[in-house]
Amino acid sequence: MSGKRGFEELIAEGASVPVQGWDFSWLRGRASEERPPWGYARLVADRMARADAALDVDTGGGEVLAEVPRPPRVLLATEAWPPNVEVARRNLRAVGATVLQVAEGGGLPVADAALDLVVSRHPVHTPWDEIARVLRPGGTFLSQQIRGGTMRELSEAMLGPLPPPQRQLPGQAVAAAEAAGLTVLDLREATLRTVFHDVAAVVYFLRKVVWTVPGFTVERYRPQLARLHDRIEADGPFVAHARRFLIEAVRPA
Repeated sequence: MSGKRGFEELIAEGASVPVQGWDFSWLRGRASEERPPWGYARLVADRMARADAALDVDTGGGEVLAEVPRPPRVLLATEAWPPNVEVARRNLRAVGATVLQVAEGGGLPVADAALDLVVSRHPVHTPWDEIARVLRPGGTFLSQQIRGGTMRELSEAMLGPLPPPQRQLPGQAVAAAEAAGLTVLDLREATLRTVFHDVAAVVYFLRKVVWTVPGFTVERYRPQLARLHDRIEADGPFVAHARRFLIEAVRPA
């Protein structure tokens, strides 16, 4: 498949795939991303096994939480995007989690000092004051976050040159955690090679990971997608880099 016909078929394919939840299995064979070295799902499973009451903030479709082998006695999850809420409820039934639909940027519907663990993978916004409020003394917050500048090469392929990132930086997260009264125990960063083998994978990714190119639509970015398709056809897979950091903090006893 090549040329203009190939481009039109590929972007139509990438535009037609459902993007609910946080499952990227459709990209298998079309794109790949290195995993962070710390193994977030394993860390979550370890902390959950030792917790009595826990919360997953911005659970997405509940994909990480659903794999916890020993869930705590009380397990809650919050999600703001309505299409994800029902996906999460289905996925988390087996681990006995209660999924709470919340407003984007709002508070956590949990009583003060009710939890000994809060986790969050790739939160849109980290409500540090709320996390500190709902944690018991000695309770832990563990989060894998998307660092500013992630997938910059792909963003610039659509948007042109961008200034250095000003938000979602590890140092800012540490300062916000400490301002909320938490003590940071661990901070790690990773840069992860991400490879796209065709423009359909790019379209799917940009529809799903909406902060990469805010307001992305196929029609709006058709010229840039066509150039990227031609580049992949001529030079091989398009390579970008995801940036992540892990932060773990505790509410002092």
